[in-house]
Amino acid sequence: MAASDGRSGGPDGRPKSDVRPKSAGRGRRPGRGRGQDQGQGQQVRDVAHRVLRQVAKEGAFATLALGAALKSSGLDARDRALVTELCYGSLRQQMRLDRALAALTPRGLGKLDAATLSILRVAAYEILFLERVPAHASVNSAVRAARRLGGQRFAGFANGVLRTLAREGEPALPPESEPRAHLAIAWSTPGWILDALSEMVPAAELSEAVAAFNQPAPLTLRAHGVSVEALAERLRALHPQGGFSLSPLAPQALLAEGLGDPELSQAFAEGQFAVQDLGAQLAAHLLAPAAGARVLDACAGVGGKSAHLAALVGPEGRVDAADRSAGKLRLCAEGAARLGADNVHTAALDLASDDAVAWAQAGLAEAYDAVLLDAPCSGMGVLRRHPEAKLRLQPGDVGEMAALQARLLDAVSARVRPGGVLVYSVCTFTRAEGPAQIAAFLDRRDEFALEAPPSPAESGVDWAAAGLTSEAAGAGAGTIRTWPHRHGADGFFLARLRRRA
Repeated sequence: MAASDGRSGGPDGRPKSDVRPKSAGRGRRPGRGRGQDQGQGQQVRDVAHRVLRQVAKEGAFATLALGAALKSSGLDARDRALVTELCYGSLRQQMRLDRALAALTPRGLGKLDAATLSILRVAAYEILFLERVPAHASVNSAVRAARRLGGQRFAGFANGVLRTLAREGEPALPPESEPRAHLAIAWSTPGWILDALSEMVPAAELSEAVAAFNQPAPLTLRAHGVSVEALAERLRALHPQGGFSLSPLAPQALLAEGLGDPELSQAFAEGQFAVQDLGAQLAAHLLAPAAGARVLDACAGVGGKSAHLAALVGPEGRVDAADRSAGKLRLCAEGAARLGADNVHTAALDLASDDAVAWAQAGLAEAYDAVLLDAPCSGMGVLRRHPEAKLRLQPGDVGEMAALQARLLDAVSARVRPGGVLVYSVCTFTRAEGPAQIAAFLDRRDEFALEAPPSPAESGVDWAAAGLTSEAAGAGAGTIRTWPHRHGADGFFLARLRRRA
């Protein structure tokens, strides 16, 4: 996904630079002219239609569907960026787009299939939010796609709906004096998710927070095996069109703009960096394992944090990356090999199990100096990267995730040696999966206690100066929160706990 400057949006759900009254016309950015509308412009939209159809009909993850589609598309970098914007923009604003389309469709959208809706949504997104091409080009492209899909009758339907939308615009948003209703429509965010967010941020920040969760996430790299300054210098030489700046939050973090696909960089192939959000990087720094320590990365997934921990413990240490998914662990092993993290060892296991035999058979230790539990969660903190989650999550999912997290905490905490450290991490902002989860755990396991973040000398992070202390984050003593609107990071909740010796 293209890098972002992290700006929050205006009150109507458009980026601030695009906000303009209806009398001034649709918010369109200057870009390709009409010559792009036929041929290649149609291919761009066709790829976006296909990706959105897979997301809606097959339940595909947008990142995976988009990545596969772009890889086989043959499109240049500029067109790939436009496909990305059309896909992610349409998903971020799907509720608002559907509201606008439904207002122009007498029978509503309920009987339209995923392919039809994908065509209409992409065109509506262009009409309402982009300046790339004139409105008639967006309409004409959708009509051509509709004709291929359903013949002239459907083409006529699409033409009528979209031309009316281009002429009349969308229905008025609820007034800002009704903040919940206004934000729900402006940012296509279900009310119950807004309610969960409003529990965790001050009312004065709610609008900014919602906007930030609906902007593209910045591209953040983690220097590996080289200093972050050396990585920045190397990338500037390899990619003079890019912009690279050090982050004040994490010592090895580098913010990248204009890099393109980071995995195509020679520096990536040479193992000099990993792609990793600031919040994810802070989890390893909060654990702060000593050199030579033995560490368990529980629910390691594809191993982004495993490789980071491996760098922190050094060659004399060991990181056991455990997950129930063998497929994810294969990617973990491949990533560790690329980065030269030879001290990462993978283990396939259901970590919620307290079966000592199963743990031993997986090659895991009875006790660890430090354990990181990056638990499965509702994922609301990464909506910037996975906007389709807004459309799939249900209120009951939070309770199910919290129950699983509790089982995992009980299982992996038993593997922390006396005097050792446990860090609990989730990329979400709900109370049930964060503060309430830790409070309940401490009630069950009185041999653990919350502990303040390690010192800057120990962790490499000045938590207070970065506004990451529990008091600054409003997260409760001994815990950390990161926010897109405050820190430019994904929304993480982190807690550091010490087992009494």
